[in-house]
Amino acid sequence: MATQETPLIQARGLEGVVALDSELCFIDGQQGTLIYRGYDIFDLARHTSFEEVAYLLWNGHLPNRSERDELLARLQAERTLPPMVAELLGMTPEDASPMAVLRSAVSALALFDAEADDPSPEANYRKAIRLTARIPVLLAAFDRRRKGLPPVPPRKHGSTAFDFLHMLTGEEPGEAAERTFDTCLVLHAEHGLNASTFAARVIGATLSDIYSAVTGAIGALKGPLHGGANIEVMRMLLEIDRTGRDPVQYVKEKLARKERVMGFGHRVYKTLDPRAAILRDMVEALSEERGQRKWYDYSMKIMETMEREKGLYPNVDFFSAPVYYMLGIAPDLFTPIFAMSRITGWTAHLLEQWKDNRLIRPRAAYVGPRNLAVRPLDER
Repeated sequence: MATQETPLIQARGLEGVVALDSELCFIDGQQGTLIYRGYDIFDLARHTSFEEVAYLLWNGHLPNRSERDELLARLQAERTLPPMVAELLGMTPEDASPMAVLRSAVSALALFDAEADDPSPEANYRKAIRLTARIPVLLAAFDRRRKGLPPVPPRKHGSTAFDFLHMLTGEEPGEAAERTFDTCLVLHAEHGLNASTFAARVIGATLSDIYSAVTGAIGALKGPLHGGANIEVMRMLLEIDRTGRDPVQYVKEKLARKERVMGFGHRVYKTLDPRAAILRDMVEALSEERGQRKWYDYSMKIMETMEREKGLYPNVDFFSAPVYYMLGIAPDLFTPIFAMSRITGWTAHLLEQWKDNRLIRPRAAYVGPRNLAVRPLDER
């Protein structure tokens, strides 16, 4: 006797579907709330460092001083790249996409990690630390090489933010620049079951290795509908500045042509992204400090126009673009820097996935034809 199949619940893009339980992140899109393991993002941004947030995501609690110092020392000790991976960076084309380079280099790191296929929680924790330590080195070395400059070796001291800016520019950043960039890393560290995190968990759920899962996450982040919006935001700001256009008129003309203004709207947030609120204040402070108030003024006029014309609010990409630019970072590195921070969230999700793993295997609603009969080859 034939049985009727259970009806499938369909949601385009899986919007509104709850796929799993997680202790890592809570988002209230209506209220504009973002929480990492119980701590509000405003509190974390003001009072913690990136290393403390990494510890929180991986271990479930904020570290005390000795725990923070131990993690920082382990990160510092892992900053050296395997020689063959460093050589790979030297062979990449100068015009290669930084995200493509990062994706390939992270995959290559697995070849030189003796623990790559060790699935134990202890080994995976060590690999999370290695990846967090080495991604900044990969990015800075690639950027230096494509500019015809020798890579600046990582140091065995200092924060992740300090060492990355030093490797990138060859100059020690000031305290304000270090703190600003550190806060940016805190803001991007985790954001629930976004596209790249979900990709990582799907791969991890097959019991593949952590490098494969992170490589997949980077591949998802490379897509312009997930990462890359802040690059387009900066291009827009630079075009406004270069042409001397009025930002309000510029945006209205784009909307009239039905073109998308990047950096606005979010699948989850229906109000101002809390990360954008923090970054907005940072843009203003940096603009004043560096005598470049135009970036803040342009941004505010665009924000006010989009809210008035479309009822849309900025997301994290909108204000992170001018912050990174004023720190001397090339626009095409903005998305890789996102990965440099989000590696902590990706790996935290993988560690959580593997504590109580179940293969992630959704269904698709079939909408194709039925009851077709195969005709002989000569009759087709």
